[in-house]
Amino acid sequence: MKKMFTIFFLLSISLGLFAQDKGSTYCYEKKIKSDGLVDLLQEKAIKHSFDVLNYKLDLNIYSCFISPYPKNFAAEEVITIKADSAINSISLNAVNSSLTIVSVSDAGASFTHVSNMLNITLNRTYNPGEVFNVKINYNHNNVSDGAIYVSGGFFFTDAEPEGARKWFPSYDRPSDKATVDITARTPVNVKLGSNGRLADSTVSNDTLYYRWISRDPVATYLVVIASKVNYNLDIVNWTNPRTSEIVPIRFYWNSGENITAMKNLIGPLTTYFSDLWTDHPFEKNGFAALNNQFVWGGMENQTLTTICPNCWSTSLIVHEYAHQWFGDMITCETWADIWLNEGFATYAEALWTGNVSGYAAYKNEIVGNATYYKNYNPGWAISNPNWAITTPDVNTLFNNAITYMKSSTVLHMLRYTLGDAVFFDFLKQYANDTTFKYNSATTLKFKNKLNAVTGQDYTWFFDEWIYMPNHPAYTNEYYIAPVGNQWVVGFVAKQNLTTTGFHKMPIEIKVTFNDNTTYTTKVMNDANNQLFQMYFDKQPTAVAFDPNNEIVIKTATLTQIAPLPVELTSFSANTKDEFVVLNWQTETETNNKGFEVERVKLNENGTYDKNNYEKVGFVQGAGNSTTNRSYSFVNFIKDYGKYAYRLKQIDLDGTYEYSSEVYVTAGIKPVSFRLAQNYPNPFNPTTVIQFELPQESKITLKVYNLLGEVVSTLINETYPAGVHTAEFDASNLTSGVYIYELSTDAVKLRQKMILQK
Repeated sequence: MKKMFTIFFLLSISLGLFAQDKGSTYCYEKKIKSDGLVDLLQEKAIKHSFDVLNYKLDLNIYSCFISPYPKNFAAEEVITIKADSAINSISLNAVNSSLTIVSVSDAGASFTHVSNMLNITLNRTYNPGEVFNVKINYNHNNVSDGAIYVSGGFFFTDAEPEGARKWFPSYDRPSDKATVDITARTPVNVKLGSNGRLADSTVSNDTLYYRWISRDPVATYLVVIASKVNYNLDIVNWTNPRTSEIVPIRFYWNSGENITAMKNLIGPLTTYFSDLWTDHPFEKNGFAALNNQFVWGGMENQTLTTICPNCWSTSLIVHEYAHQWFGDMITCETWADIWLNEGFATYAEALWTGNVSGYAAYKNEIVGNATYYKNYNPGWAISNPNWAITTPDVNTLFNNAITYMKSSTVLHMLRYTLGDAVFFDFLKQYANDTTFKYNSATTLKFKNKLNAVTGQDYTWFFDEWIYMPNHPAYTNEYYIAPVGNQWVVGFVAKQNLTTTGFHKMPIEIKVTFNDNTTYTTKVMNDANNQLFQMYFDKQPTAVAFDPNNEIVIKTATLTQIAPLPVELTSFSANTKDEFVVLNWQTETETNNKGFEVERVKLNENGTYDKNNYEKVGFVQGAGNSTTNRSYSFVNFIKDYGKYAYRLKQIDLDGTYEYSSEVYVTAGIKPVSFRLAQNYPNPFNPTTVIQFELPQESKITLKVYNLLGEVVSTLINETYPAGVHTAEFDASNLTSGVYIYELSTDAVKLRQKMILQK
């Protein structure tokens, strides 16, 4: 099926068929079909003053396997809790329509059960650090609730995103992980799988008692039971080549299904993911095919993935199995971080494709994901911080174009930005970090881990790709022109900002020459309307942008234009002219004398290496002249505030007289107002703020504290068009977050900065 799909890929894109064979698509289609969640998905987060350590469930589901297959059953639950603050009550999620609470005991003294909340008064006040048990006797009602499914000899659960509260009282948020201990009573002809290891299965008369225990903490939405009369069960043992540990992988399947290929796949797949990230994280794993009540896809329940009947496809198994590392071992801490689950699993599909069939096949799959996203982009960001408090509807949370496809391509672009070695080393360090392993992660924590591993601040990457909707629309331009005995290629990186903000990214530019050779360079495009110039000793004939399509979610045009003249000028500290004029003095100037222009690239903090200049231009002498000369130069790089220039006079005897170095802002005017992130950030005590003006404007640049009070007014005057900087000295302020605001008649722009003393 996968090979056949590759053949008609181009046709299927236009028909909207792409990704129907994707494991991510199976997964997404299952999840958007979860029902009965309208009220639950709007529920505010509960104030959490305790930590659940263990859920011990004893479920009598014997009658659920016997016609007419009722959905009601009796249960006993013992919850082990550690107090995080002094508490005399706890609140748990428990849906009224699904659960009837009979009694509470142990540390539970009394209860109320209203508005889907079980509020339990404790027998005393428990102090921080104390551990206690609350026993709850309850019944599951004979209702169809989208969490308990019973029919024709099947009994299974399905809980994502917030369905656990429909079959056992719980603190039902993805951040709260606890070990589980589940005993279930069934007829003797039933096979039943759950989380963790099978600790015991005993028969008493006509009843079979299964006991499953997970030694590793489980998020509530990943707790599962999958069981059936006369289930088929095969077990494949995977041996860890590094530790010799044997991990049983259980396959529960329906008669008529062929699971041979997946049984053969699971060993190499486990080894691949273990080598790529970290050793297989659990003591067992498994898959269970369900019935037609589970119509779509799969669900990555911890150590027991459930899938639709006869859905033993490679892409689905790879996707769901990758979740055992990213989703189960490391769980999204809030629903605002769901892309850390689904983006990783979808990306893992492409990685496995590349492992089997080569990089070109990997890239083809990533490009396919990007195409699907662009065809069906609903126009919202991958993550909305408000989702951490208010869970969105499932069509938003599990949108295929955003949560799966775009998220996977963002990981590819992170790989491109970092380079393979750094990217895969980072994933390995992330997976092995005990802060996250068997715990949970937020996007912020993930970003901070990346920054720590790389020693760089990638806030910009997350701001534009995770928190900003849509994707860049490049409208690039280039020119080719002779310069003396050389050729210059000028490339202007432009983005249309009507549907999204500016996307800073490393970009590749490929130049083809008249001898059919090529040259490719990678530069950081960190401002709109940014010009890059390249000089060559042979004639360029063509220019290409992003020739390997690494920025896979974008639109791009490239237009050839006439060469752009650029005036090189200089400025004094007392003036802010539109151009910067480079001035020098000489007593005598003859035709046999000239002036070389040299430049050095500035560091972001404004420093530069005075011993590392490069020659970029030459001006022939013009006969006898007076002092205080000025010259204009053409074809210089238009890159505001990025270079220092100096003029070097060449005498006949080869001696030099140097002018003073000056900072240069020669170049094209900005096309829009822009307020850049201050640098450095965090800072102590000074930082530089850069801003761009497309036209002369009366501006104010102010700094506020979080109370909205002005702590400094840096600028309050008219500035010309161009790129400008202002230095902020916070010596008299305390550590914290501050807001700086640029105001003109046309715009009001704000950014955050962090003072860290």
